Amino acid sequence: MNKKQIMSPLPGTFYRKPSPDSENFKNDGESVEIDDVVGLAEVMKSFHEIKSTVTGRELKFLVEDGDAIMPGQVIAEVE
Repeated sequence: MNKKQIMSPLPGTFYRKPSPDSENFKNDGESVEIDDVVGLAEVMKSFHEIKSTVTGRELKFLVEDGDAIMPGQVIAEVE
């Protein structure tokens, strides 16, 4: 099965939810559509939405909440 990749557009710290008390934007195993928010990148205390550029199912995150990410890094895959 060919996997599609969701990549980080910028460097920073990756977060899977909008705030510590909130639910994740998306969870492993869910479907995703183009422009769905899958996480946030924090850059110098500024938060930027990371949106999916692909449509697919069986979302699988490759980075953990709070991990450092770099531009072009694959953060998740879908089928």
